[in-house]
Amino acid sequence: MRLTRTLFRTLLIAFAAVSAYAQGPTVTIPSTGFTGLDNYRASKIAVFTNDYGQLARYREADAQLPAPAAGENRVVFFGDSITDTWKLETYFPGKPYVNRGIGGQTTSQMLVRFRQDVIDLQPKVVVILAGTNDIAGNTGPIQNQDIEANLSSLAELARAHGIRVVFSSVLPVHNYTEKSKDFFAQRPGARILELNAWLKEYCAKTGDLYLDYFSAMVDDKGMLKRELADDGLHPNDAGFKIMAPMAEAAIHKAISSK
Repeated sequence: MRLTRTLFRTLLIAFAAVSAYAQGPTVTIPSTGFTGLDNYRASKIAVFTNDYGQLARYREADAQLPAPAAGENRVVFFGDSITDTWKLETYFPGKPYVNRGIGGQTTSQMLVRFRQDVIDLQPKVVVILAGTNDIAGNTGPIQNQDIEANLSSLAELARAHGIRVVFSSVLPVHNYTEKSKDFFAQRPGARILELNAWLKEYCAKTGDLYLDYFSAMVDDKGMLKRELADDGLHPNDAGFKIMAPMAEAAIHKAISSK
């Protein structure tokens, strides 16, 4: 009888352990202090654990894209949601410009997919617009010096493969609308200014081009002009109409300097 009871207890313990394992561990995501950002990070757990760089997003499109034709000035626009939502065919009709933006990404994620989504496409120029989501902490807290290190790595990889680099400034943000307040609070203006100052200095040292959207889109309060973004972060048509000719001029300069 005693042996039977001991065996029974052992089986109960084993069953409880297996049940707990099957249910999986309880994961507590550290709060950022912003409900919207907390919800975003929680929604991306599968991405962060299964495909951190989101290589699957453009893998098939990259494979199907033919090599550039002789004399073709292919350009890859590389970045986060600001690039992702930019309809290049509308603002640059007839141009061999390829959009490789992914909403929400940070520079740490971009490094993972840079070879697949930029280098392997053999562009003459890459236009990089990144950093705002790092400042917000989309993939966790990160210091400006670490963002700068990531951006430096992207540029070094591009230059090693003969690709000219255009570094876009981080855009200003505003809090003029209700839906803009979270985005604005997550992105301190001082950090944006510091990162842009570093980008400008870095480009002066390396010969990369600095594309200063910030100065063209900021208002007298140091924020993004109200009419250029409804949510305080993502440019609307009016915003992209300012950015497009600036990007075109920078691309032309980059190609001419090769």
